Amino acid sequence: MKLRSAPLAVAIALCSTNAFADGQLEGRLSTVNNSSQSDTSLNGMTITLDELSRETLTSEGGRYRFNQISAGNYTLIVTQGGNIIATEKVTISDDQTTRADILVTAANADDEILVVGQVAQLQRALDRERFAANSISAVDSDAIGQLPDSNAAEALQRVPGLSIERDQGEGRFVRIRGIGAELNSVTVNGAQVPAPEAGSRAVALDVIPSALLSSLTVTKTLTPDMDANAIGGTVDIKSLSPLDQDGAFATVQANTSYDQQSEQNNPSLAASVGNAFKLNGDQRLGVALALSWDSRNFGSDNIETGGAWDFEEDPALLEEIEMREYSIKRERLGAALNLEYEVNQDHSFYLNNLYSRFSDDEQRQAAVVEFADAISSGSSSDAEVSRELKDRKETQLIRSSIFGGEHYLNDWIVEYQVGVSKASEDEPDSIAGAAFESSDDIADLTFGSSRRPVINGGSASFYDPAAFELTEIEREKSVTEDIQRQAQLDVSRDFLFNERFATLKTGVKAVKRRKTQDGDVWVYEDLSEDTSVTMENFAGGDRDYSLGRFGPGINKGAVRSYMTGLDREDAFNDEDSTLADYAINENINAAYLMGSMDISDSVHLIAGVRHEKTDTELNGNALTTDDELAKVKQNNNYSNTLPAILTRWDINRNTQMRAAWTNAVVRPTFEQMSPNFTDDGEEAELGNPNLKPLEAANLDLSVAHYMGTASVVSAGLFYKAIDNFAYETDLAGAPQYADYDEVITFKNGDEATLRGLELAFSHKFSSLPAPFNGMLINANATFTSSDATVSGYVDGELTERDIALPNQSDVTGNLIIGYEDTKFSVRVATNYKSEYLAEVNSLENGLSDVYQSSQTQMDLNTAYNATENVKFTFEVMNLTDEPYYAYQNSERYNAQYEDYGPTYRLGVRFSHF
Repeated sequence: MKLRSAPLAVAIALCSTNAFADGQLEGRLSTVNNSSQSDTSLNGMTITLDELSRETLTSEGGRYRFNQISAGNYTLIVTQGGNIIATEKVTISDDQTTRADILVTAANADDEILVVGQVAQLQRALDRERFAANSISAVDSDAIGQLPDSNAAEALQRVPGLSIERDQGEGRFVRIRGIGAELNSVTVNGAQVPAPEAGSRAVALDVIPSALLSSLTVTKTLTPDMDANAIGGTVDIKSLSPLDQDGAFATVQANTSYDQQSEQNNPSLAASVGNAFKLNGDQRLGVALALSWDSRNFGSDNIETGGAWDFEEDPALLEEIEMREYSIKRERLGAALNLEYEVNQDHSFYLNNLYSRFSDDEQRQAAVVEFADAISSGSSSDAEVSRELKDRKETQLIRSSIFGGEHYLNDWIVEYQVGVSKASEDEPDSIAGAAFESSDDIADLTFGSSRRPVINGGSASFYDPAAFELTEIEREKSVTEDIQRQAQLDVSRDFLFNERFATLKTGVKAVKRRKTQDGDVWVYEDLSEDTSVTMENFAGGDRDYSLGRFGPGINKGAVRSYMTGLDREDAFNDEDSTLADYAINENINAAYLMGSMDISDSVHLIAGVRHEKTDTELNGNALTTDDELAKVKQNNNYSNTLPAILTRWDINRNTQMRAAWTNAVVRPTFEQMSPNFTDDGEEAELGNPNLKPLEAANLDLSVAHYMGTASVVSAGLFYKAIDNFAYETDLAGAPQYADYDEVITFKNGDEATLRGLELAFSHKFSSLPAPFNGMLINANATFTSSDATVSGYVDGELTERDIALPNQSDVTGNLIIGYEDTKFSVRVATNYKSEYLAEVNSLENGLSDVYQSSQTQMDLNTAYNATENVKFTFEVMNLTDEPYYAYQNSERYNAQYEDYGPTYRLGVRFSHF
């Protein structure tokens, strides 16, 4: 591991020339909890050193600090949402550290302190956004650790410019400004998180329950001291801090939910406990433990065509239909153990541990209909029909341990962090497919709507298990591991430059990552060749399918029992098993230099540069033209230099403007750069280890006007010029593949552009008479447009096509209307995203492209505070029963329709602080 020392040397040299013997001021901001009479830290509050027009935001434990203060008398002003909460007089001496702890109580506060509830959550987030030099969006818990949604992904969908990708109706991945999850970054307590899914860099946020978290921060304009691996932005997940309280605390929450689709009741439990122990002198030791568990049985009904429309006719003709019925059990277990040791306010250490286990037990029943002649709605045809079963249980684990420290050495700050994170996905024994095919074509099958083409009509044999024979069973097991080790050192120094406060910061970071996949495949074929094995002995009764009549399902237990009598060794598929395996080592060494300075009383500037060097070793397997398996190994090394300039202009006390020019780099996914390939001389499927990383230059301009408690109106423009975006293409017909029918691989595109406008508004109607003064509105919308060019070969000719960036909604928006008083709160949240391009299936035209239709989902949250310590909650998710719908060519033609139904949740929460 080679770390560059030049930035550190430069920083030391520069800072040495500005060594002054001025004083420092530090302290802690807290309030008194009414029920326990113990101190509760006030994080995210603004403290202003009035005479110098300098401000800071209280961090974990309510801590604050000012360096480089000349001797004299000063006034500290504590504000929340622009409202003055308290003032404090302090006297500073040269070359000394003055401590001023501020305890704000109802008796001495100049204004109301917002501590709990949805208004407090929003205000804490707005204060953090207001103070930041760069563009961020935040989702904060209140002072008792309550976030507004059940998992991290669901909470983030309320943020301007963010939308979520759902799986079986549950929020899973986050898109930032329309940029897919693969091109964004996720960190936990500042440390990168590996991805458990095979071939992917994207981290699913539904594996992390909100009960383990204190805040979520989305950074949309990266500073040089941050990892540069995010085009859309970085999501940082902050877990509980035990030193936020001045004593013991505990919360327990129990919920039960009812899923309308499956008619199942599902429990969940969450608890957190901790204590801040006072030791000798100023020493404090904090311990916090959070646990979360939930189990959910649910299902969905699906009808899809898989792009089997023939658009040469008008109306289009359909060649194939697949009806699917899912039965799913998902179980999540999460734990966080955080230790913090504070020697004094100048020296602290922490050890943060996170464990998350997500098991997904899914059974899919399918009826697949392939028409003898393509038909339109209302017509009929004979068809081959197969009834199929997929049964798999996968378990995803994320484990992370991060040790670090923070030290204030007069005007110097030294921070370091070392850690290891491991993610894995294990599918120990899956039925990838068990197929029962109709002995003869089934006559007179038809469908009604082209949006929901459910099979109806036909002969009785369509529903007769005896009409279907077992032909094939495919069995799989796989293990994916992603291990990441990292070390980071940051050094900064505060100094005065022309009597203006400035900071110079430098640092180095090393990341070693290894992603492996190991899979085995067994294929049992021709199972009814000698003796007919019909579905009669495997039938599990008619399925409960809300979209129409499905017919009999397949009993998974009977299939697994039948497999025990088959020759497992003879069924082993050596080629597929070997070609599923790879090991990729990726080492990233980075160094940066960054300066920040108050150019004037109202303008703050950040400028710097980051350099990242990437060394990749790719190991895999290949199937050559002579049907031989061979090991392959390849290296891909490159460097990126990434400058950045960011500025914040405080136009007046309540209005800010921000501007930024930043650069980012994202490496290809592991699937895209895998060295594995198959080549039989006519068809080939290739990874591309030589892919270049995706690079983006970003421009951002925004303005925000704050209007009091939980109230702001803001607008922002952004522009991204993206080079080397990777996409899948067919190179058959290219000079090196002139005689091939198909060559599927990945290649870099030239340039894509993304531009957009973000608007946000929130307001607490405090000036209205009671009870209307408890009303709150929070609305945001993002409007984007994009351009990209893809290319490949069609009939031997190089063909290009202009498209919008995939997964890019032109419009996303949120509208949240809430009400809150001391006893009761309610929140109705509506989330909207417009249609977007999901799949590009032809370079000739867009007739066969697949789009996801627009979606509008509404959720309801209510809460009743029975006492200061006990709260009852009632929630409805997907209140309006919004389905998932994807279409091909136009909304008239189904690609996939899936229905989930609403979910109702009732809960009780006990807290003691």
